[in-house]
Amino acid sequence: MEEFLGPQAQYNEEEEERKYYRRKRLGVIKNVVASSFGAMIVYSVYMGLLQMQLTLHYDMTYREVKYSNLGLVDIDRKMLMGINVTPIIGLLYTPVLIRFLGTKWMMFLASGIYALFVSTNYWERYYTLVPSAVVIGVAIVPFWASLGSYITRMAQQYYEYANYKEEHVQEQRKLPKGACYSYIITFQSIFYVIFNLSFVFAEFPMRIVLHDHLHENYHVLCNVKTCGAAIKGIIPGFNSTVLKNLPRSMLLIEVESILMGFAFLAMITFLLLCGPAYRPTEEIDLRSIGWGNIFQLPFKHLRDYRLRLLCPFFIYSGLEMLFIISGFSLSYGVCILGIKTLWLLILVYGLSCSVFSLLSLSLLRLPRWVCLMGGAAVHGVLLVVLLALTVKPNSPEYLGPLLVIMVLWGLGSALNKTGVSTVVGLLYAEEKERLDFVYTIYHWWQAIAIFVVYLWSQMPMRAKLSILLATLLLACYCYWVMERRVAQKVKPRMPRIPRPRHKVKGYRYLEEDNSDESDSEGSEEDDDEDEEERTEEDERVVEEMVAGDREEEGRDARAEGADSPRAWRRGAEGQGAHVEDEGREI
Repeated sequence: MEEFLGPQAQYNEEEEERKYYRRKRLGVIKNVVASSFGAMIVYSVYMGLLQMQLTLHYDMTYREVKYSNLGLVDIDRKMLMGINVTPIIGLLYTPVLIRFLGTKWMMFLASGIYALFVSTNYWERYYTLVPSAVVIGVAIVPFWASLGSYITRMAQQYYEYANYKEEHVQEQRKLPKGACYSYIITFQSIFYVIFNLSFVFAEFPMRIVLHDHLHENYHVLCNVKTCGAAIKGIIPGFNSTVLKNLPRSMLLIEVESILMGFAFLAMITFLLLCGPAYRPTEEIDLRSIGWGNIFQLPFKHLRDYRLRLLCPFFIYSGLEMLFIISGFSLSYGVCILGIKTLWLLILVYGLSCSVFSLLSLSLLRLPRWVCLMGGAAVHGVLLVVLLALTVKPNSPEYLGPLLVIMVLWGLGSALNKTGVSTVVGLLYAEEKERLDFVYTIYHWWQAIAIFVVYLWSQMPMRAKLSILLATLLLACYCYWVMERRVAQKVKPRMPRIPRPRHKVKGYRYLEEDNSDESDSEGSEEDDDEDEEERTEEDERVVEEMVAGDREEEGRDARAEGADSPRAWRRGAEGQGAHVEDEGREI
């Protein structure tokens, strides 16, 4: 037994430990890639189905033959209202949902809601389409907030596994400032390279299924007088019949079944391939600050001047993406080139976004403002060009210039999206307990922008472009002010995150750790005064719970390395010594 449990000559403890943490790092990379592919599949299915559905429902012949007096136009209007209006209230429930379910399970649940939307298209009725659209609106902000915090949290985990010998990592203390910046930049870039391919795959149903059923340009554009900046609305005079023959019902069912299969694939990807973002005890601590505090903290984080000054960029990132998909592609692309080229314009935009997202890796060597300011410069020039661009309909010679505009807009969008997400991650890189709050604020403002785009659909095109340009200029100015204050080391006012209290009585959010107090305002003297005011019974309960928390934290710290080679070595030595003592006694 002693020979079996004793030290082995071939065993190298340092080498085995290094291999163990290398496997951990590979697991983190697997989580990033899997979550990126999961999000890409979800939005490929969602956008592809929605585009095909709206095209079919727009055609007057399809509505009359298939559904008679069902009122598909009214159903589509209310469905879009549910998708675009519901996210406005996302700030009220998103942090509570993420803390209650956990980051991974929130992504899984949201992907299931998108799959539910796909399933309702088998039976297109008011009571199936509209409720599922409202539920998607409810899930948009939690889905994106959990994705953003998940990617940033993976960067923090990768740093911990790459520097497992550091004392602050072993003791699970706060990370040093700037320690995981390079990992955040890299992981955000990987995510957007993969996710932006969703614009490419979303065009497959339109190109493969509906393309041969669409009318030629001379029919759909026969009543259109002008295109571009001079129009009001989407495409005035666009023909209400865009299908020259109706697709078979069985073909549409087959397409929806394939999309449903991919939606389930995305759910399985989140469920099986994405690991947890936090340790079990960390998840418990994140919930144990009190649901009242969790509800309030997103609002209180707006005290931070960095988030307030980034809000215009949050809004612009939502405006520009919706504009290029629903504004430029229709009022310029379809109006000038016809509906048969819509898939090509969106595909080029998606490929451009995906490829140019790699440019965000330049932040590993350049200042962080380069991405945002570079994307803003590209979009600013394009907006000025679009303000002056007025073209006659059915002008195929403009295909080249419009594709160039799509490529350049994709460049700006890639720099904007990756830049904003990366900047938010860098500003809160060491604050893992705040990630879900700050990403909730970011994507909530994007939801507000989506709502604005929904409202302005009937406005003149020049008014839309002017709003975009004004928002862009304001965003650039506010970002310059933020960077200037950060350079001057102006301390942000962030709300205090209350210490977790594992109690079963009372209202946790009314205890002494009040999140209304910022970290800069709190002091140890105030805590001492609050301690004196407690009763002896409360002190005894708190001491018992703190002792229990410390024991749990000790277990958690040991659990991370329980399977490591060093732990095996200690266990083997302990058992060997125990056997030796028993032998001596005998």
